[in-house]
Amino acid sequence: MFTPQVFLSGLGLGASLIMAIGAQNAHVLRVGVRRQHVALTVATCVVIDVLLIGAGVAGMGVLIQSSPLLMGAARWGGAAFLLWYGLRSWAALLRPGALPAGEGGAPVSARNALLSVLAMSLLNPHVYLDAVVLLGAIGGNYPAHERPSFAVGAMTASLIWFTALGFGASRLSDLLRRPLAWKCIEALTGAIMLALAAALAFGG
Repeated sequence: MFTPQVFLSGLGLGASLIMAIGAQNAHVLRVGVRRQHVALTVATCVVIDVLLIGAGVAGMGVLIQSSPLLMGAARWGGAAFLLWYGLRSWAALLRPGALPAGEGGAPVSARNALLSVLAMSLLNPHVYLDAVVLLGAIGGNYPAHERPSFAVGAMTASLIWFTALGFGASRLSDLLRRPLAWKCIEALTGAIMLALAAALAFGG
């Protein structure tokens, strides 16, 4: 049974988690600016989110929360990944010249583009914390007949966000390719990633 209120709850919560700047969003932004394999990258991110959200709401989120070992691995693995990516973004500020968006570089093959987005999504523990643990645990608290509405709402947020981010960046690529604009993106991304790493490591 479809429940509009629960759908909107999933949509809002999913959007609040997905829209935060992170490794996956930064990668989609780069691909959009590069204008190479945008549709493939966006579709892969959406499919991964759909599968993870579905698994979380179906019970995996509660299972992970009930295991101190799994929660610890997700927490410290996520913090380490975010720390590495944040420092990587800030290190890019010190490199003069070419943009990390790959302007003027050799074309990227579809295979390499797919492997890149899979790695950025599946090797990032923070994705599992958001999509599986947080959304899964909250969605799992709803009655069984309302859980699909919550899950579809969160999945819809993912579809809307990644589509807007990837193709929006492609449309604005002439502006975002400018060195100053990209350095601002890198600085903001690095700051947020380091803040998220600290929150994971010391938040509880």
